[in-house]
Amino acid sequence: MTQAPAPTADTVRRLARSLLQGSGTGGAAGPDVRPVTEGTGPAAWWVGGHHVLRLAPDREATARRRREVRLRDLVRPHVPVALPTAVAQGEWAPGLLCTLDTRLPGGTGEEHTVSAVGETDLAGLLTGLREVPVRQAETLGVPRVSPRSLEALRRAAGRAAERLAAADEFDPGRLSRLTPPAAVQLAAQPGTAVLVHHALTGGHLVVGADGRVRGVLGWDAAVVGDPAEDIAGLAVAVGAPAAVRAATLAGYGARPCLRGLWLARCDAVVDLADALDGRGPQTLPRTRLRRAWEPIMLERVTDLGDGDEAG
Repeated sequence: MTQAPAPTADTVRRLARSLLQGSGTGGAAGPDVRPVTEGTGPAAWWVGGHHVLRLAPDREATARRRREVRLRDLVRPHVPVALPTAVAQGEWAPGLLCTLDTRLPGGTGEEHTVSAVGETDLAGLLTGLREVPVRQAETLGVPRVSPRSLEALRRAAGRAAERLAAADEFDPGRLSRLTPPAAVQLAAQPGTAVLVHHALTGGHLVVGADGRVRGVLGWDAAVVGDPAEDIAGLAVAVGAPAAVRAATLAGYGARPCLRGLWLARCDAVVDLADALDGRGPQTLPRTRLRRAWEPIMLERVTDLGDGDEAG
């Protein structure tokens, strides 16, 4: 398959001008454009101060982006936070989609701390996702994904923790709190599948300077599956206590909250070990590990044998 050429600022500017004019919102002059993140062939560009242009790198991403536009319209009435709106779309290379979306004002969850009121925004997000009709989401092509095995993840995290211990990065004894019986007790319960954002990273949370969560990006990874995955995402994005408080406000009980917590903790251990092995950037994996391992009161007061369920 022919590789699409890496987009340049000039090609992005011409493409953005064409899309803006086609939507009736552009002028004759080309807009200012700059990559959202630096690197070779960036896939997202700021267009002026009000739009972002996203370029799908391959046909698989193109299919996900087409689905995302429709999914955001399905989700929007159910959640209290903003979602980007598609202004225009087209092809930036043969068979490869580009979408021009509205830009949501605010910073990211990595730049601003989510306040107590912001936690209620996150609770509303989790509540709204549970209310989205699963059948309609699947009709749009959102895949259904089976819950992950927490026991298999626990074993993988144990191996990763030994590598981190050799680098003086982590005490593997901390994982002993998640025993094999506890991992079994924290298995996902049948009949609890909901629409899951599945990528609730700090970079996908739009947070205001006041700590309110103003919007959520990155809906192309959404699945129908285990709601604990979004609790886990929030644990590494905003910290374990805030994530569990938001999930509790959303009506989730101890079992899904603790399952999400341990998914986040095990993932964070594995991710940092992989970053060290690859000698790649390690600051963000270290930050996510710290957030996921922040202590929460729920661990101290919950007997997993009680079988507390999701609300």
